[in-house]
Amino acid sequence: MTRPPGVRDPPACRSWLARPALAWERDRHVLPHGRRGRPMTAGTVVVTGFTPFGTHTENPSADVVRELGAAPGAPGGARLVTDVLPTSFARATSRVRELVDEHEPSALLALGLAENRTVLTVERVGINLVDARIPDVDGVQPVDVPVRDGGPDAHLATIDVRAAVAAARGTGIEAETSSTAGLYVCNAVLYTALDAARAASPGTVAGFVHLPPARDLPLADAVRAVRAIVASLVGQPG
Repeated sequence: MTRPPGVRDPPACRSWLARPALAWERDRHVLPHGRRGRPMTAGTVVVTGFTPFGTHTENPSADVVRELGAAPGAPGGARLVTDVLPTSFARATSRVRELVDEHEPSALLALGLAENRTVLTVERVGINLVDARIPDVDGVQPVDVPVRDGGPDAHLATIDVRAAVAAARGTGIEAETSSTAGLYVCNAVLYTALDAARAASPGTVAGFVHLPPARDLPLADAVRAVRAIVASLVGQPG
């Protein structure tokens, strides 16, 4: 598979240092809304983030996920499931498929840190290509390999990208669309989420939001924006 024209190595989500062993497993939360298996108008929304990396001692995507999980009440009345993923190609993509299988969500929204961006961006597409400039937390550094052997070259985000951007802007922050989620773990998770959602149910939507560093988007603003995006997903047609 050749790299699509214009796609560069990802400036975002280069996470290669993990938290202490199993710390990410302590970051899973479920805010119930109704009983499991019972049809719910608002449905279930899964929101994921990533662990810190490099010189970063915190990752805003993980911080936002924890804030969402700890807050009373879910955006839009949804049943909210949150999880912080290890920055590992194998483990993060596997966990995303587990989350889809386990919770059968109406929507899955993954979050990641874009260290070289200054505004929140909503991704349009996940591509079936990995070209890791640095190893993941397991020491694996795939180059020019597919996310999934035999999978489609790309999956377009199935969330309403422009509605998500509008929802974020409605909270008073800057937000834009993005046409590349990079070629590292963020893109692999986006592609896998879309792949798993398509296989699970035609009504399940998935997408990805990149957050800039906290110096450009304070945590409280990021949480408010992501809550608004999640609320916009509730009830979105598949």
